[in-house]
Amino acid sequence: MTDLKLTNVGKTYGGAVEVLKDINLDIKQGELIVFVGPSGCGKSTLLRMIAGLEKITSGELEIDGMLVNDVPPAQRGIAMVFQSYALYPHMTVRENMSFALKLAGKAQGEIDEAVNRAAKMLQLDQYLDRLPKALSGGQRQRVAIGRSIVRDPKVYLFDEPLSNLDAALRVATRIEIAQLKEQMPDRTMIYVTHDQVEAMTLASRIVVLANKGVAQVGSPLELYERPNSEFVAQFIGSPAMNLLPGEVIETGEQTRVKLAGGGEAVSHYPTQASDLGLKVNVGVRPEDFETCESDELFAGEVNITEALGEVTLLYFKADEGQEPSIAKLPGIHKGMRGQTVKLTAPADKVHLFANGTSLLYR
Repeated sequence: MTDLKLTNVGKTYGGAVEVLKDINLDIKQGELIVFVGPSGCGKSTLLRMIAGLEKITSGELEIDGMLVNDVPPAQRGIAMVFQSYALYPHMTVRENMSFALKLAGKAQGEIDEAVNRAAKMLQLDQYLDRLPKALSGGQRQRVAIGRSIVRDPKVYLFDEPLSNLDAALRVATRIEIAQLKEQMPDRTMIYVTHDQVEAMTLASRIVVLANKGVAQVGSPLELYERPNSEFVAQFIGSPAMNLLPGEVIETGEQTRVKLAGGGEAVSHYPTQASDLGLKVNVGVRPEDFETCESDELFAGEVNITEALGEVTLLYFKADEGQEPSIAKLPGIHKGMRGQTVKLTAPADKVHLFANGTSLLYR
């Protein structure tokens, strides 16, 4: 088994600049864990601490039950794929992939078998004798991944491996990584990205990092459907979740909220009698809005429309200093700019937050 356990892990630079604190994670064998969060939240730093490239300031890191805080990177059974391909330009694909095994003193037959197996898995068979400069960006990244595979590590670490690729190559390489994981179901992978599409499509579980710690851990759909805070709710999903101020006017198994803008919302979030009059933010994802004729949750004048073909985005006029509300309607909707549109949402798609925290997690 290859389990990783982080207990109260922290990172401080110079004794004064605290980057991460009290990171507690239990990662099981075969999981593909994705670290996401805003720029500067410490995603790559945490990954490099696991790899041994950054020293752990406090706490403990265990791999297979063994404390590895002071174990050198080469002895942790970990392989890392970086944002830059970091290939040797004067070496062929075969030589790049086999270099680490040669340094380890492996027999030539064993090296050839490992390289050929990895090349077949990554569809690089026909490129083994090419130099990196003769490859596309996606192919180079596959070589970098192949270089990790041949080492047969316990844990794979990916540090934003697709960020240097164009949009089409990102999609293709993301699918290849998903297929690679299916071919190695017992291998543990930890993946850092700023792209939530990668996180939602690849992850077994997502770790959202913010404010030097872990904001929430869960499956992609759990974070999408049951965010524990306004931060997670707006970070997961694109466009971000709308937040509309209101006040609780009816409590119970279902909760009714009077919106500051005049509409009313019904949510499946349960509340207590003491919550009557509670100031809340009503969260609705743009894709959960539906047009209606009456009993609207929200009504506003459309300021900008974006027709994307399969969906149309409506941006509503907002007061100065406020974020515009956004609706994501299926299909093509023409001539809506300047029109007042009424919207509602199903009760099971209406989220309630008080003081930044979901009422489900109080």
